Amino acid sequence: MNKISFRIVLFFVLLTTYNIVRAQDKNNFELSKNIEIYIDVLRQLNLNYADDINPGDLNKTAIDAMLDKLDPYTVYIPESQIEDFELMTKGEYGGIGSLIQKQGEYVVITDPYEGFPAQKAGLRPGDKIIEVDGESAVGKNSAVVSEKLKGTPGTSLTLTVQPFGDSTNKQVEIVRQKVKIPNIPYYGIVSNNIGYIALSQFNPNAASEVKKAFLDLKSNNDLKGMIIDLRGNGGGLLSEAVGIVNIFVPKGQTVVTTKGKISAEAMVHRTRNSAVNTKIPLAVLVNDNSASASEIVAGAIQDLDRGIIVGERTFGKGLVQNVLPLPFNAKLKVTIAKYYIPSGRCIQAIDYFHENGNSKAAVVPDSLISSFKTRAGRTVYDGGGIEPDIKAERKDFSQITADLYAGNYIFNYANHFAREHLEILPPDQFEIDDTTFEDFKKFITDQDFDYSTETESLLKDLKGSTEREKYYDALKEQLDELSLILAEEKKQDIDKYKDEIKELLLVEIVSRYYFQKGRIEVALKDDPITAKAVEYLTQPAEYASVLKVSTSENRNE
Repeated sequence: MNKISFRIVLFFVLLTTYNIVRAQDKNNFELSKNIEIYIDVLRQLNLNYADDINPGDLNKTAIDAMLDKLDPYTVYIPESQIEDFELMTKGEYGGIGSLIQKQGEYVVITDPYEGFPAQKAGLRPGDKIIEVDGESAVGKNSAVVSEKLKGTPGTSLTLTVQPFGDSTNKQVEIVRQKVKIPNIPYYGIVSNNIGYIALSQFNPNAASEVKKAFLDLKSNNDLKGMIIDLRGNGGGLLSEAVGIVNIFVPKGQTVVTTKGKISAEAMVHRTRNSAVNTKIPLAVLVNDNSASASEIVAGAIQDLDRGIIVGERTFGKGLVQNVLPLPFNAKLKVTIAKYYIPSGRCIQAIDYFHENGNSKAAVVPDSLISSFKTRAGRTVYDGGGIEPDIKAERKDFSQITADLYAGNYIFNYANHFAREHLEILPPDQFEIDDTTFEDFKKFITDQDFDYSTETESLLKDLKGSTEREKYYDALKEQLDELSLILAEEKKQDIDKYKDEIKELLLVEIVSRYYFQKGRIEVALKDDPITAKAVEYLTQPAEYASVLKVSTSENRNE
């Protein structure tokens, strides 16, 4: 570089630095001014307001309102919510180890974790929580009850519960312990020697646990391919995502780059160790609830052409958060950067940082979506999550099946079944036979099950329209006939949709005996997305064709 060029570059560097410093000075003045105003407003309210105020509540309201102007991932966490925050970020908490749910006036046990206090104390799905340490839980919501169940490991509590199907209460003494939700709730072989690992979160040790599971599957089976299931995984630690990619990608490869306010402080995260296996065919399963760290893994595997992505378009969260300490044990989780996967794209779907008409947050428009290239030259896009290489959608259930599930009829029948049957066959052998299905039909009849179809709603609207427009008398006979036909058809629905109802019954009943692992294992039997991944992993030519750049794509370059 000659002297003149150097001076020009130096001039622009100094000019940029000057502008940044000037902008920061202006921001610092505005910050100081508004802090002083805010403190004085709070002080004046405390001195002069007609009634006593709660400064803590007002302060949190003010902070939440301020952060509401930013993205939804920048949040204030007061000391009272730290335990719930720790659960989200570390997957562990002090408590009894069970999922709970509000059903009517009661909070009930829905899914005790195997080996933790609730299960060891004999609590079962469907048990109603009546009291916690002598305080009534009836009418309380699940968040309030959950707060009472949590506590320091080693401390005890007394639960008064009403077991499912019983009218009498019983007391249970439980000692809380540290409950760690596993990163991997299940792994195994699905079919045709294809390995499968379900990863539910990216909490500490997720990468080492995936590596351990993979090595276990590989050493005990003649693996032909590998599936990593990230469906429903909302993300977690970026470092764990990089570590998981590193299992299948060599050392020194860029996985993700984070860029914040100061471009010079961009951080490049590369694989740091030798890969465990760079050749085995790999499929990553995703859906619209796969976000953040899940998208880093899926996006890096796609951009590096290391495997295929199967399922549905992902959520589209391309933002990075950091947790900063605040006084009095509070914390601020703040968005500090956007992340970019190896092709250079950011998959953030919602723009929170620029005004868009009347709304600050808006979906990135098609006109602003850019194309990028994978390592092999395949075209990929930014601005809206990870688009799978192979699209495979989850099943849509009928209205009757959805209502049976949402109304807890399937949940309650599984509880009823477990009371009548002390044990069942393992998940890979147990089936819902016709006798069990007929028993289920009788059970929901006794429960006065009914539901409304879309056609019924439309017919009701039609009757209303005919009455308003004075056509009802002329059409009454036809409308009544339609109502009768529809009522008769509805009676057949439970048998018409027998297979999908049996599928949900199977999953729910198996979980009563084999807990979360059994639930996942049996759900995989008829899972169309897993089946699609297996199809490609067991056909080398089909698998390779997905990762190969087509000649038509080359011509368009």
